[in-house]
Amino acid sequence: MNLEEIFQNDPNIQSFTAGHTLFTEGDPGEYMYVVITGNLEIQVRGQVMETAVPGDILGEMALIEHGTRSAAAIARTDVTLVPIDQKRFTFLVQETPYFALHVMKVLADRLGKMNKIV
Repeated sequence: MNLEEIFQNDPNIQSFTAGHTLFTEGDPGEYMYVVITGNLEIQVRGQVMETAVPGDILGEMALIEHGTRSAAAIARTDVTLVPIDQKRFTFLVQETPYFALHVMKVLADRLGKMNKIV
Protein backbone atom coordinates (compact mmCIF):
# COMPACT_ATOMS: atom_id res chain seq x y z
CA MET A 1 0.00 0.00 0.00
CA ASN A 2 1.25 3.52 -0.77
CA LEU A 3 0.31 6.96 0.54
CA GLU A 4 -1.93 7.64 -2.45
CA GLU A 5 -4.03 4.60 -1.53
CA ILE A 6 -4.07 5.43 2.19
CA PHE A 7 -5.35 8.97 1.63
CA GLN A 8 -7.48 8.61 -1.54
CA ASN A 9 -10.78 8.76 0.37
CA ASP A 10 -9.68 11.37 2.89
CA PRO A 11 -12.47 13.86 3.69
CA ASN A 12 -10.03 16.79 3.50
CA ILE A 13 -8.98 16.35 -0.15
CA GLN A 14 -8.38 19.68 -1.90
CA SER A 15 -8.43 20.24 -5.67
CA PHE A 16 -6.46 22.84 -7.63
CA THR A 17 -6.24 23.63 -11.32
CA ALA A 18 -3.09 23.55 -13.43
CA GLY A 19 -0.98 26.65 -12.86
CA HIS A 20 -2.08 27.13 -9.25
CA THR A 21 0.76 28.04 -6.85
CA LEU A 22 0.25 25.95 -3.72
CA PHE A 23 2.98 27.78 -1.81
CA THR A 24 6.03 29.93 -2.48
CA GLU A 25 9.49 30.20 -0.95
CA GLY A 26 9.29 31.97 2.40
CA ASP A 27 5.62 31.14 3.08
CA PRO A 28 4.84 29.77 6.55
CA GLY A 29 4.80 25.98 6.59
CA GLU A 30 1.54 25.09 8.28
CA TYR A 31 0.78 22.00 6.17
CA MET A 32 2.49 19.25 4.27
CA TYR A 33 0.64 17.58 1.42
CA VAL A 34 0.11 14.10 -0.01
CA VAL A 35 -0.38 14.12 -3.79
CA ILE A 36 -3.41 12.03 -4.78
CA THR A 37 -3.67 12.94 -8.48
CA GLY A 38 -1.72 15.19 -10.83
CA ASN A 39 1.78 16.65 -10.89
CA LEU A 40 3.42 19.62 -9.17
CA GLU A 41 6.78 21.23 -9.84
CA ILE A 42 8.99 21.97 -6.86
CA GLN A 43 11.01 25.09 -7.65
CA VAL A 44 13.82 26.93 -5.90
CA ARG A 45 14.46 30.44 -7.21
CA GLY A 46 12.50 29.54 -10.34
CA GLN A 47 14.52 26.40 -11.11
CA VAL A 48 12.65 23.08 -11.17
CA MET A 49 14.22 20.77 -8.60
CA GLU A 50 11.78 17.87 -8.88
CA THR A 51 8.26 16.90 -9.87
CA ALA A 52 5.82 15.58 -7.26
CA VAL A 53 3.53 12.83 -8.55
CA PRO A 54 0.71 10.77 -6.98
CA GLY A 55 1.84 9.16 -3.74
CA ASP A 56 4.53 11.79 -3.10
CA ILE A 57 4.65 14.20 -0.18
CA LEU A 58 5.69 17.83 -0.28
CA GLY A 59 6.09 20.64 2.21
CA GLU A 60 7.18 18.34 5.02
CA MET A 61 10.39 20.20 5.89
CA ALA A 62 8.69 23.46 6.87
CA LEU A 63 6.14 21.51 8.92
CA ILE A 64 8.80 19.45 10.72
CA GLU A 65 11.08 22.45 11.34
CA HIS A 66 8.23 24.87 12.16
CA GLY A 67 9.79 27.18 9.60
CA THR A 68 9.14 28.76 6.24
CA ARG A 69 9.00 27.12 2.84
CA SER A 70 12.37 26.55 1.17
CA ALA A 71 10.76 26.00 -2.24
CA ALA A 72 7.65 26.78 -4.27
CA ALA A 73 5.10 24.20 -5.42
CA ILE A 74 3.18 24.85 -8.64
CA ALA A 75 0.53 22.56 -10.12
CA ARG A 76 1.50 21.52 -13.66
CA THR A 77 -1.75 19.60 -14.09
CA ASP A 78 -5.02 19.64 -12.20
CA VAL A 79 -4.18 18.14 -8.81
CA THR A 80 -5.86 16.70 -5.75
CA LEU A 81 -3.98 16.83 -2.46
CA VAL A 82 -4.52 15.98 1.18
CA PRO A 83 -3.26 18.68 3.58
CA ILE A 84 -1.71 17.44 6.82
CA ASP A 85 -1.23 19.87 9.71
CA GLN A 86 1.19 19.47 12.63
CA LYS A 87 -1.32 17.72 14.90
CA ARG A 88 -2.29 15.16 12.26
CA PHE A 89 1.35 14.69 11.23
CA THR A 90 2.30 13.82 14.82
CA PHE A 91 -0.63 11.40 15.07
CA LEU A 92 0.27 9.70 11.77
CA VAL A 93 3.94 9.33 12.76
CA GLN A 94 2.94 7.78 16.10
CA GLU A 95 0.14 5.54 14.84
CA THR A 96 1.13 4.62 11.27
CA PRO A 97 4.63 3.16 10.97
CA TYR A 98 4.40 3.07 7.16
CA PHE A 99 3.76 6.82 7.07
CA ALA A 100 6.71 7.55 9.39
CA LEU A 101 9.03 5.31 7.34
CA HIS A 102 7.87 6.94 4.10
CA VAL A 103 8.62 10.43 5.43
CA MET A 104 12.08 9.28 6.60
CA LYS A 105 12.80 7.75 3.19
CA VAL A 106 11.78 10.96 1.41
CA LEU A 107 14.03 13.02 3.69
CA ALA A 108 16.96 10.62 3.18
CA ASP A 109 16.49 10.65 -0.60
CA ARG A 110 16.40 14.44 -0.71
CA LEU A 111 19.48 14.69 1.50
CA GLY A 112 21.28 12.29 -0.81
CA LYS A 113 20.37 14.39 -3.86
CA MET A 114 21.59 17.56 -2.16
CA ASN A 115 24.88 15.90 -1.21
CA LYS A 116 25.48 15.08 -4.88
CA ILE A 117 24.83 18.70 -5.87
CA VAL A 118 27.13 20.23 -3.25
